[in-house]
Amino acid sequence: MKLSIVMPVLDEALTLSATLAALAPLRARGHRLIVVDGDSRDGSLALAAAACDEALAAPRGRATQMNAGAARADGEVLMFLHADTRLPDRADEAVLQAVADGADWGRFDVRIEARSPLLRVVAGLMNLRSRLTGIATGDQAIFVRRDLFQRLGGFADQPLMEDIELSRRLRALSRPACLRAHVCTSGRRWERGGVWRTIVLMWRLRWRYWRGVAPEVLVRDYR
Repeated sequence: MKLSIVMPVLDEALTLSATLAALAPLRARGHRLIVVDGDSRDGSLALAAAACDEALAAPRGRATQMNAGAARADGEVLMFLHADTRLPDRADEAVLQAVADGADWGRFDVRIEARSPLLRVVAGLMNLRSRLTGIATGDQAIFVRRDLFQRLGGFADQPLMEDIELSRRLRALSRPACLRAHVCTSGRRWERGGVWRTIVLMWRLRWRYWRGVAPEVLVRDYR
């Protein structure tokens, strides 16, 4: 089996080259990396083209971009990877072993790279919540069998919480494989908005989404 790694990007030129270079060993082992740009203005698409298997443009929006990348994928397993997230060593082997053992989908534990020690607690709670609820977030590098992803119609066309929505549909079919190896994601979102303020914001958004508030309404607060 092979992976197709789909990475949505938007104005990531400062760090994109290093991010893609870290994925070179997976490409050398035959896995495919597809980068989908959402109308970046900093040359991200050109940078990506030099260091991935396919770089394409799509209308801005993480769900739209990931669906566009998945439509170009040919691997038996899809992995959706944020541009500010690094995979652990031999991540491909861990994913393919989980699928070979019967998993339809899954995710990694996450570690948040940041100055604030509070974000280590946040990451631990994210991992625990995910393990208890069977819901995964995009920061955890969600992977899924491509045939199942296609059968479900991919990510819902919504501007926020697309990872939660997909997890709910996948969870209705099977529990995720919760891999203990850690992906490392940037804490820039929390630090830029203030750690406590961002924590409260994200919990409030999730609560309102669970109560049925439309993502189109929630995204205004998120932004």
